[in-house]
Amino acid sequence: MAKERYQRVVAKFGTNVLTAGSDRLDAEVMSALAGQVARLHEEGRDVIIVTSGAIAAGRHRLGEPRERKGVPLRQVLAAVGQSDLMQAYQELFAGHGITAAQTLLTRRDLADRQGYLNARNTLLALLELRVVPVVNENDVVAVDEIEGAKIGDNDNLSALVANLVDADLLVLLTDTAGLYSADPRVDPTAELIRRVDRIDEEIEELAGDTAGRGVGGMATKVQAAKLATAGGADVAVAEGSEPDVLVRLCRGEEIGTLFPAAADRMESRKRWMLAGLSLKGTIVIDSGAARALCQEKRSLLAAGVQEVQGAFDRGDAVAIVDGEGKRVACGISNYGAADVAAIRGLRSNRIEEVLGYQYGGEVVHRDNLVLL
Repeated sequence: MAKERYQRVVAKFGTNVLTAGSDRLDAEVMSALAGQVARLHEEGRDVIIVTSGAIAAGRHRLGEPRERKGVPLRQVLAAVGQSDLMQAYQELFAGHGITAAQTLLTRRDLADRQGYLNARNTLLALLELRVVPVVNENDVVAVDEIEGAKIGDNDNLSALVANLVDADLLVLLTDTAGLYSADPRVDPTAELIRRVDRIDEEIEELAGDTAGRGVGGMATKVQAAKLATAGGADVAVAEGSEPDVLVRLCRGEEIGTLFPAAADRMESRKRWMLAGLSLKGTIVIDSGAARALCQEKRSLLAAGVQEVQGAFDRGDAVAIVDGEGKRVACGISNYGAADVAAIRGLRSNRIEEVLGYQYGGEVVHRDNLVLL
């Protein structure tokens, strides 16, 4: 039943949802969303909120026009608005007898293995204490993210959080009903796609053509869905203004677009690798190696390596791409970049002959590898 299946939920509230399309936080909208979270909380479910809105709140507080941009200003707006945003959540949840906790994350927090585990342990401890974590990106210090690089949007941050805490369901609330067959604003024949079982290039291109007004748009929601479903969570993209949308989704109702989980639960270390934030370099492989990895679920051997990109050490996480540059996997390398370059194309029994030592016959063992 849905109640058991969706026991742990990550809900992402976009800026356009929280402001109802205006230039300030909408108290009525936030109250309705907090009420839904409170209902789920009362049912015994774990709920983590990933929220946008700090910059919008700061812009309103300081009276800054939307035309003024730039990273330093946005950091100032985030610093001012974050406290207003968090105060609003704390007051709303206090009305339901619930404690909310601010959790600010950056790319660096999740790229470092120890930081990743610390963040996971903190969030799980908060849930155990029946606290509702309110997660946001630390825009005050995360310059790369504000500029739109890497995480850059709370869609992908919410997917990382979903993987971090082993969530059953990730809900991405937006200002559109879901993923459409075309842009509904310009094509009256556009139809809502109710279910996407596989996120392929066609779906990714479609999402790029139907972007919403927010920072991320539909393209980043599909990126987030790809990451979260690969980690074992269902993902729903739905309209935030839909009545009781969170509660109904958790009870199994079909609202918006559902991206069902593409894999079973995976161990935490592989989930960390899958996040892709810790990758130190890239190994390019031939078609035979790609087939062995993807279809035969085998380890990556030196014979299948064509090229090495970047600098990485033994034990670092690396991306594994095919000859066309498509990432097929990521994993923990048994050898540093210089060693992999020296043994590429060779049979495993020649590794010690070339290097003078060997750490095993595999460049990346299948137990330390995650397919994408």
